[in-house]
Amino acid sequence: MLRTVLPPLCSSLRASSRLYARHLHLQRTNILRTRLQNISRDVIPPTSVQRRHATRVANGISPKSVLIVNKLRTKPVVDAIDTLLKYINEKYPEVQIYHEDRPDIPEGAKVWHPGPNADPIDLVITLGGDGTILHASSLFKTGAVPPVLSFSMGTLGFLLPFHIDDYTKAIDSAFAGRITVLHRMRLSCSFQDSGGERIDTQCEDWQVMNEVALHRGSSPHLNTIDVFVDGQHLTEAVSDGLIVSTPTGSTAYSLSAGGPIVHPSLSAIVLTPICPRSLSFRPLVFPSSSSITLRISERSRASAGLSMDGQVSHVLSPGEAVTVRASLYPIPCINRSSISEPEEMREGGEGAGPGKEDDWVRDINNLLQYNATFRSKALTRHLR
Repeated sequence: MLRTVLPPLCSSLRASSRLYARHLHLQRTNILRTRLQNISRDVIPPTSVQRRHATRVANGISPKSVLIVNKLRTKPVVDAIDTLLKYINEKYPEVQIYHEDRPDIPEGAKVWHPGPNADPIDLVITLGGDGTILHASSLFKTGAVPPVLSFSMGTLGFLLPFHIDDYTKAIDSAFAGRITVLHRMRLSCSFQDSGGERIDTQCEDWQVMNEVALHRGSSPHLNTIDVFVDGQHLTEAVSDGLIVSTPTGSTAYSLSAGGPIVHPSLSAIVLTPICPRSLSFRPLVFPSSSSITLRISERSRASAGLSMDGQVSHVLSPGEAVTVRASLYPIPCINRSSISEPEEMREGGEGAGPGKEDDWVRDINNLLQYNATFRSKALTRHLR
């Protein structure tokens, strides 16, 4: 009798044990998931890494103040600024025009000084090349950046969706609040000495749009740099330097050093070595929530120059470090799909979104000649 009862009883106990263990596992998983969600909300604010995709703004606020940022005032630039100002003053007379404090400030514009006490700006209009947009980014080193409307002036780049001939459509769309905005990620930097204490520098608050680059400068020796990701040692890099770039900067210095091309709507940080000694040191892509620290090794035979968006800003000695992380303040760049004609509008009247015309796809084909063979290049020249 006992033999007949024991097997079913043992089976029942084993089944109950498995059910209880599964219940505990699910409970622990739910608790862990809840904690991770809370950590994500606390550590990664929504504005930092969740606003990279292009969004359509159908009922925006009409700007009341506009900042003009332009390259050196050659005659074409002077004529373009005069035409823009005349159009804005005639059609939107209540708008205040600002310009940097430079000798070539256009007539009728007020002087604007960057900083925490600067006059509020609702829209930035740039005229020039990609460098002009990088300069506009550097004017807003702290805090949010207003939408940027970029016009190309003879130089075509990845950040210039509008030709100056389209200024009426572009300005009208921006002032009507019907725009498609791509939030381009920026990087922020802090510096530490050999003891891990923060170094007080003017570059500390810089917001970088393209890349932060550590390089050996004029030294004939390679740099030895320890790389840490979220406090964990990744590798010791012996190379001419390292580049930490945004997706926007992936088509700049990082691309020339062999880095990947990353779509600007992604939230990511790219680490690219410059002429590494090891052939196995390949570029890496990290999530934008990562914190990357580059420390000059005590064994490094050379200091490292540090440049931000091409501007030399600091020299790090052995033992010193720079920590790079995603900025809380991306740059809202207005896309070309903002000036779609009425017949191109989507259902619901919200306009042609970024999927209708992707500036980035067009640019890597037109500017980089992406994957263009000799035959297709010859056909392109023939068709012209």
